[in-house]
Amino acid sequence: MGEGSTRRVVVLGASMGGLLAARVLADRYAEVLLVDRDEVTGVSGYRPGVPHGRHAHGLVARGYQILESQFPGLTDDLRAAGVVPGDFSGDIRWYVDGQRMLPSRSGLVSVPATRPVLEHAVRNRVQAIPNVRVLERHDIVGLVTTPDRARVIGARVQRRAEDSREEVLDADLVVDATGRGSRTPAWLAALGYQRPAEDRVKIDLAYTTRHFRLPEDPFGSDLAIIPAATPTSPRGAFFYRVPGDGGVVELTLTGILGDYPPADPEGFLAFVRSLPVPDIYRAVQDAEPVDDAVTFRFPASVRRRYERLTRFPAGLLVMGDAVCSFNPIYAQGMTAAALGSLVLAEHLRHGEPQPVAFFRDLARQLDSPWDFSGGADLGYAGVEGKRTAKIRFANAYVARLQRAATRDARLTDAFIRVAGLIDPPSSLMRPATMLRVLRHGRPRATNHTPARPGQLLGGRS
Repeated sequence: MGEGSTRRVVVLGASMGGLLAARVLADRYAEVLLVDRDEVTGVSGYRPGVPHGRHAHGLVARGYQILESQFPGLTDDLRAAGVVPGDFSGDIRWYVDGQRMLPSRSGLVSVPATRPVLEHAVRNRVQAIPNVRVLERHDIVGLVTTPDRARVIGARVQRRAEDSREEVLDADLVVDATGRGSRTPAWLAALGYQRPAEDRVKIDLAYTTRHFRLPEDPFGSDLAIIPAATPTSPRGAFFYRVPGDGGVVELTLTGILGDYPPADPEGFLAFVRSLPVPDIYRAVQDAEPVDDAVTFRFPASVRRRYERLTRFPAGLLVMGDAVCSFNPIYAQGMTAAALGSLVLAEHLRHGEPQPVAFFRDLARQLDSPWDFSGGADLGYAGVEGKRTAKIRFANAYVARLQRAATRDARLTDAFIRVAGLIDPPSSLMRPATMLRVLRHGRPRATNHTPARPGQLLGGRS
């Protein structure tokens, strides 16, 4: 606990965004109280508050770097849980439109942990901090403010038990890390403040996931097989071993614009068969399922523009998915939350964070990942949104770069660094990179005919 520590901060939400916020807040506050509606202590499996936790998750390279710096030795904790780290390019089979991007040794670490495994490891580290306490199985009812509503001074919560009564948690600072369902916009309106404007990119995405035991190992020394969804091959998949689970593999299928991967066995396999990479279908067609398939739907990416507000109550911050919720295909959410924790740490060095200044600095960190994912989504003809000349050019150029990366491993490395939020998207426009794209980016003949949204081979739509 650092100098100038005060009494208490209350963090609403004990998922990844809340945990990362708690880690840096613990250096400045005498008590950090994490509040969550779920039971979280000791929980290493799926929990209701993270419905997407049953599906593929990725921690891109920049997120891994931040977590390892905030929790030194976290990689060893994950190894002990059965996670086998590897190289983001050299140890993953990345495919675009049925062609493999040539692997390189990027030096960027991939930790292929499921969401429950990763969250459990981080939660254990946070709960080991002496001045952090978790208040679980409590619903968050609302905020408490000063009479003039200029400052938030606590939160109202209620234990999830019969005959429980509402409680007030006094706080010097309240941090909303409750995710996409954040009620801060409604709370602001009730207090007489303006709601933040919202940017939305409607993608109508669905994940469907099932686990299998395989008769043979399709991975060899690789960590995963990932046919990335593209506008010309809009169906994608994430296929990898489940850490420490006795040979079980996880297969998450992705479809957008209403082309939902089915959950029934026949439809699920038909969707797998339609993928542009036949290795996955060959691996699972005769495999033993260990559970039923489950589906999660994600209607739209949403960015709440708190940085544009000129009035905001003191003593309240908003972080993580409560500010910006990304298309999960790009695996940016946890890393964006980690970047937000760095912004918070910087503001804490100067005393109590001032909301308007904090949101402006946070927005600068979110601009690149938002532009990367939102712009890429607008490459799909059915996605609604304004396509500027810049977006059209960027999508055409990235498509050509990805084709070129099937012939040039240096381009694979360049793309992985941008997707991993290590380098800015502008790095792909360096003259040497553009020359490689022009040299190697000619279209390549393929026998694969991309499936159209709504078209399921032998399944249902």
